[in-house]
Amino acid sequence: MTNQAQLSFVTFKKDSYIIVEGKQNANCFFIINQGKVLISKEIEVVEEEQGNTLGPGDFFGVISTMSSHSHIETAQALTDVILISVPREQYGELIRNNTPVAMKIILQFSKRLRFLNDSLSNLTFKEDTSGHSSQLFDVAEFFARQSRYSQAYYTYTQYVKHFPAGEYVKAAKERLAKVAIYAKGVKTEFGPGETNRNFTKNSMIFAEGEPGNELFIIQKGSVTISKIVNNNEVLLAVLKAGDIFGEMAMLEAKPRAACALAYEDCQLMVINRENFEHMIRTQPQLIAKLTSLLADRIWFIYKQLANTLIVDNLGRIYDTLCIHLEKNRIPKDSQGPYTFDFGPNELLNMVGIPPKNANVELKKVFANNKIILVKDKIHALSVGEVVKQTEYYRKMQKIENARRENAFSKNYRG
Repeated sequence: MTNQAQLSFVTFKKDSYIIVEGKQNANCFFIINQGKVLISKEIEVVEEEQGNTLGPGDFFGVISTMSSHSHIETAQALTDVILISVPREQYGELIRNNTPVAMKIILQFSKRLRFLNDSLSNLTFKEDTSGHSSQLFDVAEFFARQSRYSQAYYTYTQYVKHFPAGEYVKAAKERLAKVAIYAKGVKTEFGPGETNRNFTKNSMIFAEGEPGNELFIIQKGSVTISKIVNNNEVLLAVLKAGDIFGEMAMLEAKPRAACALAYEDCQLMVINRENFEHMIRTQPQLIAKLTSLLADRIWFIYKQLANTLIVDNLGRIYDTLCIHLEKNRIPKDSQGPYTFDFGPNELLNMVGIPPKNANVELKKVFANNKIILVKDKIHALSVGEVVKQTEYYRKMQKIENARRENAFSKNYRG
């Protein structure tokens, strides 16, 4: 590192706690210079993450620091350790002076995010995320069944283009001929020099399963990110000006993990794989923003994974609302109102409640007269009410977990 003078070296004795899960004010992360560190979580949802031992060159605390959220993990020194402390405000300096470190963080974040996304799909929607060549065709079929012909036309076109010898090419071409008359003005190709692209409302930017080598920065307008799961469209996010998306496919050279559609007329800046590394060297502030964005998404998905452990559906619904409050940095002690940027159907999709149970669960939600609908959006008359209900269901789940553990221990000893 060419300019370590502005960074500080800190030491921790064996068995010391360096960061603690749930604590606020994560204003710096650490790169291990010497020694070993154990990373653990209070609730391990994903088995592969248990017993995570880190050594020299590894880093931790980046997710909470760069997302400005509470810590999602505990780090304990397994040996005496020497760490490099990197304050959030000096991350740009780190990028400028050591591009490989920045790339390592970004690539690791991208791989981690894809893995966590797949884990969440498996746990919430019981969906096999192993991937298959017909995925893009299946997405096109979904849009066609929904009479969303512009999206279907785009997606069939991409399937024919990227899988010319695919099993469903003949069927895709036949479908294209049928939907073409309803899909006027759909743009499916852009030149490599078109670094600024305009999309009209409801235009497909890319489809789930489509190969991709570009990321996008929203200059104007907004974009929805969604997945097609069990013949339903699940809303994952609504992105606005300044947000970045599409980075995972570009960084890992893998198919798109979700669909991106223009929620309203929008203008996007496009960055491809070829000029990305140049951008790291010349625009550290943009890379810092990308790191913060990935960190925020990983933090969010860890919260969603913990949500899957709540058995009561109403508890999971309140917990999801509370996660969104924290994600948007709404003070938990606020007694004021708040309007979420999604409606009841999107909320149930996030929680993974099937359509056949929708009416029953929605009646439970709106039985609370402090939760209402305003212009088809979920509106809480009191943020404090959402927090209170969430804490109640989280407490009930902890009690139930403890009861089950005690019962298991007694049976095991018996």
